[in-house]
Amino acid sequence: MVNDLAALLASHGAVKYGDFTLASGAKSRYYIDVKTVLTRPGVLSRIGAAITEMATFDVVAGVAVGGIPLAVAVALESHKPYAIIRKGEKGHGQAGVIVGDVSGKRTLLVEDVTTSGGSVLFGIRALREAGARVDTVVTVVDREQGAGGALAAERVDLVPLVRARDLVDG
Repeated sequence: MVNDLAALLASHGAVKYGDFTLASGAKSRYYIDVKTVLTRPGVLSRIGAAITEMATFDVVAGVAVGGIPLAVAVALESHKPYAIIRKGEKGHGQAGVIVGDVSGKRTLLVEDVTTSGGSVLFGIRALREAGARVDTVVTVVDREQGAGGALAAERVDLVPLVRARDLVDG
C-alpha cells in the first residue's frame, strides 16, 4: 500500500523541490503538497479508503484546512460522522473550536502532512477538551521530523500512510 500511495502522490506532483519555509518555521529543500493533490476526487477517495481500513474509531476529525477533506473522505467511506477542528474560536455564531459531536467518542484525527506535530497537537488537545478519546493520528505523509515523538509524549500513536523517505529523492 505504501508504494502505491507514494506513487499516486508523486504522480500528482505532491513533492516540490526548492527552498521552502515550513509551518514549523524550519527550512527545507523540498515541500510536500498533499492539500493540492487532495483536490483530485480519485486520490481523495483512495486515501479515505486506506485510512478507513487501518483505523478503529467512532468519529473522524480533521484540523482546518488540510485535515478537513480527509475527514470528509473517511466519513463517507466509513459511514461514520466527522468533526472539524477550527484553528481558533470564532467571534460570531456558535462558539467553540470543535464542530461536531466528539464527547465520549473514540476520535481518529487525520492530517495531510506532519512535521513537528504542532497542528495535530493543537487538534488532540482541542478534541480532548471537548471530551473526545484520542489515541491515534493518521497522516498521509510524515516528514519524520519529530511529530511521532511529540505525539508519543501525549500517549498518541502516529500512523503515516507514507513517510517522506518514500517520496523524496535522496
